[in-house]
Amino acid sequence: MKITVILGGASSERDVSLASGFRVIDALRSAGHQVSALDPVSGLLRPSAEMALRSAGMKTEPPSLAELAKLGGAQHREVSPEVVLRSEVREADVVFLALHGGQGEDGTIQAMLDSVGVAYTGSGHLASALAMDKDLSKILFREAGVGTAEWLMAPATDHAVERTLGYPVIVKPSKQGSTVGLTVVRERAALQGAIATAYQYDDEVMIERFIPGRELTVGVLGDEALPAGEIFPKHEIYDYECKYTTGMASEEFPACVTTEEAAALRDQALRAFRALKLRGYARIDFRLDPSGGLYCLEANTLPGLTELSLMPQAAAARGLSFVQLCERIVAIATGGR
Repeated sequence: MKITVILGGASSERDVSLASGFRVIDALRSAGHQVSALDPVSGLLRPSAEMALRSAGMKTEPPSLAELAKLGGAQHREVSPEVVLRSEVREADVVFLALHGGQGEDGTIQAMLDSVGVAYTGSGHLASALAMDKDLSKILFREAGVGTAEWLMAPATDHAVERTLGYPVIVKPSKQGSTVGLTVVRERAALQGAIATAYQYDDEVMIERFIPGRELTVGVLGDEALPAGEIFPKHEIYDYECKYTTGMASEEFPACVTTEEAAALRDQALRAFRALKLRGYARIDFRLDPSGGLYCLEANTLPGLTELSLMPQAAAARGLSFVQLCERIVAIATGGR
């Protein structure tokens, strides 16, 4: 099969995308597919360019805003419309989207691919946009009976946050991933500064009640909820450094939960997946508080596929190798199961 993997881009999750994309490329090539690597920033990657990007590796922090602006060019575009007009895309049997965040995950490139009739992995443009927008996601979660923490959208006064949510709270860009721009705020004096930080990454900012407890995640593949996993980060939250730095977190798949908790996690994950009209695969993240309350944090429509990522670990707990996971994602995108 002729497959083009789109990776990199100019979002704040560029480094994560490159790590995911190269691992997917290796897996698909090992399975005998003809695979091209396409970076919206630098175009088709020849072997020497692939090698250079691979050798750069992951950093403990995302690229700076200045670096991203430079990557996006004079018009600061994360994904140019010209990308989907390239022969590597138009002539592919399927495009494997290994982009994370920004216009690679918010429905923009999905809409572009729809416009030229090219099959691609993951959710469609509407579902991608809904999942990326945490405010809309939470509204739909509640309608579908999925538990989620109370929240407000900025601007919000210190008094309103304290009265409605209490401290601590999570302040984060409404349409970002990998905890980029996120701050745990413990006192009202730090609130407005955290909001200003989040606004650097998005035009909408969410203020959400902090849920203490266990960090859990459920991968969904096709119409099946994979075994739930638990994350044990070195920091209080599962932040960028913990996600992408070896030794900064440990994971357990399947998670050590009761039969009832496992059933609730599967049910809530599938409800969230369906509420947002997702397809293909996704990862749904939760917090389980000390009293047993289950809260959905977000849905990731293009979850990480790096060496440290959670979706491959969930698949492994189901008995699927990484190559089998990638091939299953491709099969679903091309009409198989």
